[in-house]
Amino acid sequence: MKTPFNIIESTCVPLPLENVDTDQIIPARFLKATTKEGFGDNLFRDWRYNADGSPKADFVLNNPRYKGQILVAGKNFGCGSSREHAAWAIAGYGFRVVISSFFADIHKNNELNNFVLPVQVSESFLQNLFASIEQDPEVVVTVDLPHHTVKNGATGEVEHFEINGYKKYCLENALDDIDYLLKNKAKIEAYESKS
Repeated sequence: MKTPFNIIESTCVPLPLENVDTDQIIPARFLKATTKEGFGDNLFRDWRYNADGSPKADFVLNNPRYKGQILVAGKNFGCGSSREHAAWAIAGYGFRVVISSFFADIHKNNELNNFVLPVQVSESFLQNLFASIEQDPEVVVTVDLPHHTVKNGATGEVEHFEINGYKKYCLENALDDIDYLLKNKAKIEAYESKS
């Protein structure tokens, strides 16, 4: 979703599992689609639904206690195959931010390319955040892209995160790579005319 990204203040959905791979995020049988529409409906499909399509009551996305634009996930999120569809599913569900203590590199870039901000934090910050959400599902987390910070509203703990300057600019201005090139078309043409 191309929406300018600045500061997100939201409750969170906790997924305290490590090594969540892209096949768990979006199973391979859904990869035949060529557009991004509908992928959010199948986010974590096999964990979220029974074989007959009924929701599994014990899965976090089916728990009304947890909601929000921020997914908080365990270490090594997005490992496995490099399918961009996993990022499509996360964005399609409505998550704007994923917080984890480690992301697989390709998945991290796929999230950025789909206007989802991957926020990598220390393991201690992550565990404290999980504890805060468990104690109070209404705790608000603030993700400040301009200042590269994330704040646990329950404890007041703040941590800095890293982001590539180009990707930050694109998120803040709701630009994908093609949009960025088109925005700079005149500069590119001027440069090429000098060659």
